[in-house]
Amino acid sequence: MNRALAQHGETSLLDDAKTLRKLDLNYRRNKSQDNTPQIDALAAGFCFEDAADSCWNPEMFSLLYGTPLWDEASEAQRVRLNQLYWVAYYSQIISAEIATIFFNQTSAAGLYAIEDFRLVCDTLDLESAQERAHVNAFKMIGEKFEEAVFGERIFTYPMRGPYSQTMIHTDSNRVKDFWRWIELNAFTLLSSGNAFIACQYFTVRGVRTLNGKLIQHQLSRFYSKCEEKDSAPVPSHISYCHFLDESFHFNSSTIISHDVLRSLRKPTRFERWVANRALHGSQRDHYHFSTAINGLFWYDPALYAKVYKILRSPVFAMDKSEAREMMWKCFAEESDGLHESARSRQIAIDSYREYLSDIDYVDGANKEMSIMRRNTVERHIKTNRRALKKFFLLLDAS
Repeated sequence: MNRALAQHGETSLLDDAKTLRKLDLNYRRNKSQDNTPQIDALAAGFCFEDAADSCWNPEMFSLLYGTPLWDEASEAQRVRLNQLYWVAYYSQIISAEIATIFFNQTSAAGLYAIEDFRLVCDTLDLESAQERAHVNAFKMIGEKFEEAVFGERIFTYPMRGPYSQTMIHTDSNRVKDFWRWIELNAFTLLSSGNAFIACQYFTVRGVRTLNGKLIQHQLSRFYSKCEEKDSAPVPSHISYCHFLDESFHFNSSTIISHDVLRSLRKPTRFERWVANRALHGSQRDHYHFSTAINGLFWYDPALYAKVYKILRSPVFAMDKSEAREMMWKCFAEESDGLHESARSRQIAIDSYREYLSDIDYVDGANKEMSIMRRNTVERHIKTNRRALKKFFLLLDAS
């Protein structure tokens, strides 16, 4: 059909053959290599007893790796710390993927009025179905682990909606949570009715998943390097399958946010402001780094109660005094684990800057990641020490 008859905009995705080829290739490959059936089967057949004595990740991806707790732990305790990392890490991924499922659909709605965007929407439909399988698998395995080892929740949680804080363990309060709820509701309305903001969501998604891609590639190698894959722990196999899916999802984010955007009109001042506000929000979410969980931007003080419970559990069987002393050594003093987490965060900052460098509407604060860069190892330790003293006072009062 004559393009003048088919299109009502000045530019069309049909005019960009290179981008169409990228989208089509990524969609067809993801569809042909879809890991959903395998992930579903692995999760359904998971038995904790079969994987109870095995590590599920590379050693450095263990809870409190490189801290005095790790250094003093027995081999059996290190296995538990390694498994706890898997459960904790993917509990964060559950939250992120719930948000992704929702905003995939609202963003697709924002593109409905634009000609020739079916391929983009079909891609998002496939990804959302895959995300639902991921959430189910991570939740099922995490809950089985915690029930068997602790008899209660530690890092798992009941299902949550997309308007909650995406970063689970963050420096927040009721006022901040309410404001975040307002921001997410506003972005939902805007992205579902504005093609530019709908596309810009994938800039945010790309930044948020880039660090995940860097970490998950390392997690997936535990399975890919296993010589006897049939006997590999189910959680490590799921990590591998998840990474394969997420690699295609990251490609989608990059194509939509960098290439598809060219087929839209230039953004207005208001649209640019909304886009940069969303990226500022991502920087705030990624401001902290965690001594406990390398690769996640969790706020350590929000983890104190959980770590204390782990130390007092039969896994470590510490008394109150021993648990306090260990927490101080792990969170309030420098360690190899702290510096490993700081290095991972710096790699993320450098990657984000490169990812955003060629996008015109992104402001200087986001291109330079100036909000994230304000946090330092020294500030991190001071924050942890101050918060840990308050936590000990609360323990004394209870």
